[in-house]
Amino acid sequence: MENGHDAVRQLRYLPAVGAAYGVEVLDFAALRAMDVQRRRTRPQRPDFHVFALIGSGDGAHEADFRDYRLRAGCVVWIRPGMVHRWTDVDACDGPLILFRPGFLPGFTAAEAAAPACWDLDPQRLSLALPAADHLGREHGAAVSNPRLASPALLSHLLAALILRALPDTPVPAGAGEADGRGAEVFRAYRAAVEAHFTDWHRVADYARALGYDVRTLTRATRAATGTGAKTFLDQRILLEAKRLLAHTGLPVGGCARRLGFKDTGNFTTFFRRQAGLAPAAWRAAY
Repeated sequence: MENGHDAVRQLRYLPAVGAAYGVEVLDFAALRAMDVQRRRTRPQRPDFHVFALIGSGDGAHEADFRDYRLRAGCVVWIRPGMVHRWTDVDACDGPLILFRPGFLPGFTAAEAAAPACWDLDPQRLSLALPAADHLGREHGAAVSNPRLASPALLSHLLAALILRALPDTPVPAGAGEADGRGAEVFRAYRAAVEAHFTDWHRVADYARALGYDVRTLTRATRAATGTGAKTFLDQRILLEAKRLLAHTGLPVGGCARRLGFKDTGNFTTFFRRQAGLAPAAWRAAY
């Protein structure tokens, strides 16, 4: 950390031999068996999705500075780039699904707004677990007999599982026929933010690149996430700033440069406005 290197374990998607379909189905027992050194309890940053259902047992999980208690019915969805750790899953049981970015077809507003962890009621859990089991059996059949392999089928089964497990979200005011276009606009904006937030700090930059006006991006982002386009962008920059401050030894000026700020003062002003503390004070408190 003293030299500014990440203290977070970077995880790449490396499927088991014979399972290179963009998705892999495990469970918590398999995770524990593969990880006898308990590296799961230390911060890690996957470049793939992790989607888990807690079928039984209690435990704990941390994702991007938030702690979650795990119990039967909990759903965990770690997106690529999130910093997380399985604080305690020694007693947890349930399916654990890893999949590449882009393997899940489409991306709805509900999926974009889903948190890292939420609860399912018993009835929906009783439907989600068989959906995960179906995906697992199809994946197992594809691995054991490649003639039966169908990435499209696996992708649709994964989409069905996630749709079944998504948390309830209120329907935005004015939702209607424009939802499809709005979701498409938000997907494009979200992808552009992820690609360029260290360089572009104004919504106008994204509007120009994507061919929309700022108001269109703001409406689409608000419908998908409940916040405007500028707030969405600022929150993404702030999250990465917190990750750098918490998990690397970079000085504040180094964090500012990595995030595209012209000087440390501008970065400190931005961070204080968003987080309520100066970067150094936030790092010390964390």
